[in-house]
Amino acid sequence: MHRKGKIIIGLIVFIALATLPFLYNLGRENKGPNININTPRIQELEVKQCIESTEYMRANHMKLLVDWRDDVVRKSDRTYVNSRGESYEKSIDTCLDCHHDPNANTEDQFCITCHDYASVKPDCRQCHSWPGINEHPNPENHMTINQ
Repeated sequence: MHRKGKIIIGLIVFIALATLPFLYNLGRENKGPNININTPRIQELEVKQCIESTEYMRANHMKLLVDWRDDVVRKSDRTYVNSRGESYEKSIDTCLDCHHDPNANTEDQFCITCHDYASVKPDCRQCHSWPGINEHPNPENHMTINQ
């Protein structure tokens, strides 16, 4: 019975420490990443839309890229026809054509901004090598695109 006080104090300290991150962020707005969608190539386009809708790309871009990879490598199918009937080459270069800004800093690149924010590591470099692509200063988590 004499340990009851220590147990209660220990539980209170544990609960306080366990809930501290949630309490610290309570009421704070999560603004998300500041994405550079104003690349030179996008500025040139009359109609500024990706190969699929923004909602679709946010939810499925990785699945789309994996499907493209499998189609190209296993089936030699190099043409993607989108939901609007438009054809595109199944290549990461199709994405980078619009989403890479040669004038921007590495950390301001479209892909890098989102991947850093989400703390995900793209595995593009397992198969691809582009001139000007270097490892991120935090290589265990990310890759970067430099020119």
